[in-house]
Amino acid sequence: MTPSVAVLTGAGISTSTGIPDFRGPGGLWTRSPEKVRLLDIDVFVADRDARVEGWRDWAAHPVWTAAPSAAHRALASVPGLAVLTQNFDGLHQAAGTAASDVVELHGTLATTSCLTCAETCATATVVARLGSEPDPRCGGCGGILKPDIVYFGEALSEADLERADRAARTCDLFVAIGTTLQVYPVAALAGTAVRAGAELVIVNASPTAYDAQAARVIREPIDQAVPGLVEELGG
Repeated sequence: MTPSVAVLTGAGISTSTGIPDFRGPGGLWTRSPEKVRLLDIDVFVADRDARVEGWRDWAAHPVWTAAPSAAHRALASVPGLAVLTQNFDGLHQAAGTAASDVVELHGTLATTSCLTCAETCATATVVARLGSEPDPRCGGCGGILKPDIVYFGEALSEADLERADRAARTCDLFVAIGTTLQVYPVAALAGTAVRAGAELVIVNASPTAYDAQAARVIREPIDQAVPGLVEELGG
């Protein structure tokens, strides 16, 4: 019987596409620690200047021009693979992984919602308005608009957490790629998989919080390691 595989991906799988991580040596918050406050929901709601700066940063984010990496494409070649991601860039779907197989645990930059009426629209349409409306508002009720990314102080979707937990509990192999496994509750999925009897494989350049529990730790560059791992597992 073909083993069931679940994959958890973090920022490291996308850095080769030009999207920086947050906490790495060249990460966004490493270079500009003051940017952390822009992703705090209380600051976002209370401070217009923070919203303006935050939206300006989203408009300039490399996600808009990034293309899937070799690792994204390799994972997309595995039909029905459960992909649990901490990323908001949509590159798994762009590579060809079915949207129904991807759980975006920290949200997505693709859409934006009103904090008052919950009306949703494409973020690209909001970005297009920033020249004349730097603090964009909902066209229906005038409420504050925020990208559908989970900001600090916001809860993750219970439905997404349940889907991810189920994948971790029922898989035979759990592969963590490009994540230091330090951000909870998502990081706990690795432990959940191990306790349920799955083999844990970690692909990350630096040590992670779960290396000691892993059956295998791979330090090779992700765009080399992941296609090789997929081939090794029989595609």
